[in-house]
Amino acid sequence: MLNHVVLIGNLTEDPELRYTQSGTARGRFRVAVNRRYRDREGVLQEEATFVPIVVWGPQAENCANYLNKGRQVAVEGRLRIDSFTPEGEEKPVKVVEVVANNVQFLGGPGSEGRPESGASGHQQDTDSSNDQSPETGDDEEVPF
Repeated sequence: MLNHVVLIGNLTEDPELRYTQSGTARGRFRVAVNRRYRDREGVLQEEATFVPIVVWGPQAENCANYLNKGRQVAVEGRLRIDSFTPEGEEKPVKVVEVVANNVQFLGGPGSEGRPESGASGHQQDTDSSNDQSPETGDDEEVPF
């Protein structure tokens, strides 16, 4: 089986950094991924998809320290779909997010997605076998 996601887009907000009860860093942010296409009349259209990203450990701290709204990133990870039923509700709520294994910082601060001249950006890898995602039960919050 294969569950592999690669996205390039811009942050829609500054990353949020929190820590689990055991002290593990967890970062969250959303990436806007744009798609251009021509409609039936041949008019160029653009559509944005907003994808929630979760990142763990030292990589989460790096994202919180160096990324901000508008910054372009490449995210590599896996798709996670979960559902839960909120207290007092009957219908379950689905949560879809990408759990990042690798976040590549593209462009420089304030460059609005343009590549940083003379630098390759910042890259932080994590070992997926060391993944401390909410599925381990360490997360004290609802997963969204």
